[in-house]
Amino acid sequence: MKIFITRPIPEAGIESLKDALDDAQIEVGREDRVMSRETLLEGVKGADAIMSMLSDRMDGEAMDAAGPQLKVVANFAVGYDNIDVAEARRRGIHATNTPGVLTEATADLAWTLIMCAARRAGEGERLLRAGAWEGWGPQQLLGVSVFGQILGIFGMGRIGQAVARRARGFNMTVLYHDANRLDSETETQLSATFVDKDTLLAQSDIVSIHCPLTEQTRHAFTLAEFRRMKPTAVLVNTSRGPVVKEEDLILALKEGVIFGAGLDVYEREPEVHKALLREERAVLLPHLGSATMETRNAMARTAAANIVAALRGERPRDCVSCCA
Repeated sequence: MKIFITRPIPEAGIESLKDALDDAQIEVGREDRVMSRETLLEGVKGADAIMSMLSDRMDGEAMDAAGPQLKVVANFAVGYDNIDVAEARRRGIHATNTPGVLTEATADLAWTLIMCAARRAGEGERLLRAGAWEGWGPQQLLGVSVFGQILGIFGMGRIGQAVARRARGFNMTVLYHDANRLDSETETQLSATFVDKDTLLAQSDIVSIHCPLTEQTRHAFTLAEFRRMKPTAVLVNTSRGPVVKEEDLILALKEGVIFGAGLDVYEREPEVHKALLREERAVLLPHLGSATMETRNAMARTAAANIVAALRGERPRDCVSCCA
């Protein structure tokens, strides 16, 4: 059996595959960057299993290139909009992801962006490193408060709930909007109140996005949404880049429609809009949501376990589309 992994991953995942499938041929992409389409289509040839990244478009063409023996496409991510799930299902190919194991790390990162954007920490560090800081001043780099404010969570899945739990330490009021309302017990545990999208935007001091990317959530945040937010509000996105229309966010920051933004994901990764790079009130990170050693090891083991199950003729645990 051939297992093709598009990027180098933590050794924990490779060892899991070797321990469970000692006769498997494991091929790993050599470079830790987005694989070209040509290299991807060549690499997947003859693969029984593919471990893919969000940057790898796993559509019918890629499945054709692999061949009819392909049994599973295992994403090394919680997102899976890069996989043509319907096409995989039609062909009898399992599609899986790595949910759960990156919840806490991503919630931590969301809070990193909340604090940095609200308190203008990125601007302050750049000022200091440039040697331009002339000492403390009463009007210098004034941010907005986080403690005791209203946190709005757009998408209340695992990660959204983890972000809400952390808000207790900041004595925050938590509002949330999701396609599916939580049960009353969970709402009580999180001290979270379900509201419609317009109410979330109008009342929140900080809006943190944690929804999946779907046709319904693509460009869910445009200038129209930013104009409904407070001028002192902060927007944070650690979900998927295309949920926010970047050009509109740039305009909102430039015109002071909202106070600031913290982004870990982008509309056309790894490309970042040049105008966004110039926005001082934007805190920008290179997709670090799950980037802890513990989390990436767990993701590697989870993706490997899904592959092992599929190749053994079993149902993988983390199916986004499983076949009988």
